[in-house]
Amino acid sequence: MVSQENEEISLKELIGKGKEWTNYFLSQWKIILIIGFVGAGLGLSYSMVKKPEYTASLSFALESDGGSGGLGGALGLASQFGLDLNGSGGGMFAGANLIELFKSRIMVQKALLAPVDVNGKRMSMAEMYIQNKGWRTKWDENAELKKLQFLPDSNAELFTRQQDSVLGMIYSDLSKNLLTVYQKDKKISIITMEVLSKNELFAKYFCENLARKVSQFYINVKSKKSRINMDILNRQTDSIRAELNSAINGVAVANDNTFNLNPALNVRRATSTKKQVDVQANIAILSELVRQTELAKVTLRNDIPLIQVIDKPILPLPVDRLGKLKGIILGGFLGGFFTILYLTFKRLIA
Repeated sequence: MVSQENEEISLKELIGKGKEWTNYFLSQWKIILIIGFVGAGLGLSYSMVKKPEYTASLSFALESDGGSGGLGGALGLASQFGLDLNGSGGGMFAGANLIELFKSRIMVQKALLAPVDVNGKRMSMAEMYIQNKGWRTKWDENAELKKLQFLPDSNAELFTRQQDSVLGMIYSDLSKNLLTVYQKDKKISIITMEVLSKNELFAKYFCENLARKVSQFYINVKSKKSRINMDILNRQTDSIRAELNSAINGVAVANDNTFNLNPALNVRRATSTKKQVDVQANIAILSELVRQTELAKVTLRNDIPLIQVIDKPILPLPVDRLGKLKGIILGGFLGGFFTILYLTFKRLIA
């Protein structure tokens, strides 16, 4: 019985407190309303000043390393000659590692130095970013910064300390705020890259250039062993072919020297016989090298391409802008909300 009375008292106290706070906030309605109007005005102003942001999206899929199928026996034969035709140099960049590769400074830097055409003028992505940020105007007062240039396809290894510093600032902003690379589902090998920018063309160009640079780098790493084996086989084939031609010429010369030779003088025919043996040996070696070279070509073709682009950014890009009505409602709500919080805190500590 006592417990029920205590619960009734607590409920009455709670209702009383609620009415008390309600009356308090109603008594302060002028302040809440004024601050709400001020917040609505600030929200309207912000919506008019804030530039729209564009999002360039590109999705791609990785080809699975399914091996060489029916080439297994032939590749095993090639391995007996000390040649590795498996071309498995790209495993280090599979899955999540490839996502990190997109975010790496070296890849972003290569994309920033890629050339683009803006209003008929050829420039690098880095220069386009600098123009978008208005840094050139600020650098006019600094003689050293004013001279900084980022020419298209320039060698980053020859950059000065200041150029590296500026590129570092651009990379930091891009990687933290503007560039997103993610995999929607681990079971699906489709990776999506998004670039956010207030400049529509920059978002599109940078997204495409970054994908292109990463693809080229990935292909080179993946097919590195295959290319090395290909070069070795080509050099060996050229060398054996030259030896074969020399041996054939040697046979012809030896035959000319023994033309109408007395059959009893067989010793002089030894040179011609040795040359013929060299020709037959070189023919056998050359045939095997040609087969191995063709296998190497097939393996190299299987390694390319490694990244298949599914969707590319197409103009006009999706835009995110804060409308005037949305700015008024959001600003008014935040103004009123923070005013109520302030009044609550003020009364509690009073």
